[in-house]
Amino acid sequence: MKHSEKKAAEFQKSDVFILSAAHLAHDTFSAFLAPLLPLLIEKLGMSLSMTAFLDIIRRIPALFNPFLGLLAEKTGIKYFVILTPAITAISMGLIGLANSFAMLFILLFVSGISAALFHVPSPVLVKEASGNRVGTGMSFFMVGGELARTVGPLLVISAVSYWSLEEIYRLIPLGIIASLVLYVKLKNIDGDRKFSKKKEIGDTRKILRKYWPYFTVIAAFISFQAAMKSALTLYLPVYLTGQGESLWYAGISLSVLQFFGVIGTFCAGSISDKIGRKSTLVFSSIGAVITMALFVFTHNIVLLGVLGLFLFASGPVLMASIQDTDSNMPTFMNSMYMFINFGVGSVIVFVLGYVGDWIGLEQTYKYCVVFAMGTIPAALLLNRFSR
Repeated sequence: MKHSEKKAAEFQKSDVFILSAAHLAHDTFSAFLAPLLPLLIEKLGMSLSMTAFLDIIRRIPALFNPFLGLLAEKTGIKYFVILTPAITAISMGLIGLANSFAMLFILLFVSGISAALFHVPSPVLVKEASGNRVGTGMSFFMVGGELARTVGPLLVISAVSYWSLEEIYRLIPLGIIASLVLYVKLKNIDGDRKFSKKKEIGDTRKILRKYWPYFTVIAAFISFQAAMKSALTLYLPVYLTGQGESLWYAGISLSVLQFFGVIGTFCAGSISDKIGRKSTLVFSSIGAVITMALFVFTHNIVLLGVLGLFLFASGPVLMASIQDTDSNMPTFMNSMYMFINFGVGSVIVFVLGYVGDWIGLEQTYKYCVVFAMGTIPAALLLNRFSR
């Protein structure tokens, strides 16, 4: 094996760590919305349907992910990773000052654009830095995102307690500093191969025709999981405060879920490298459904930790599965995955908000458990397309 080929097959730990840190920096600010929802609902008089629409607003830019993927093929993409933490920090740091639904709409839409610009190219960079351990690399990368959703709620609730909802803009410099640090770390990396990659050439229509059954199965899995995931990640603070718990308790509960999600995310990619993507998805899906059912009927916060282990395990496995395909346009393939992930999730979260207004969140959680059972056959179907 030539030296260059041997190096390409190696796991570049420092590069993967930097990309994971970038994910942490960016998604910490993206995680502000859920813990602040009880305060925003009270301040602006919003219904659950309206809050669902806010989450959809953040997802709308994902509809352009395939185009962003093609754009990324033609440009040096490391600057997307560098700049977006600052952009997201500014937009999310200002939501406390929003005095109307329209202003909140604009700020969340900007944060959605920033998130799309970050998440489309970065997994491809992780793949290139991971060598022949793509699942492990995706786990490291996804750990950054899940850890951010553990830190984010605690950080913003602390800011609200110490200052106020309107003064969380004081956290913005943290995002700007993160982008400056990323610039220093990434600018001198040997980027000719990894971070300023050659343009990928291929027929996107041919790829879509070839992989549409695979994308359909992925969409089915995400659809069945999205209701359960959105109910917990978006509405858990609203649900708990509605049950009489404090905002601090609600924020800590969300962080417990996300913290154990970090562990599940970290382990799942490496496990899937050993036992296969499909087997890992089936096991995690069964575990998530059972644990969610137990939580709904017992309201035991300890179960949120166990649930986090299973619920978030699918993320790196699905992303690794996408990168396992033999397409010669991996960035476009990842953009299609992000398009499906955020697009399908937007529909589900709107339905969830509407149903929550109609029958209440507690009853909605029970329906989510039943609906999530569909993840199990969907995961089994992936056997036809992944290892």
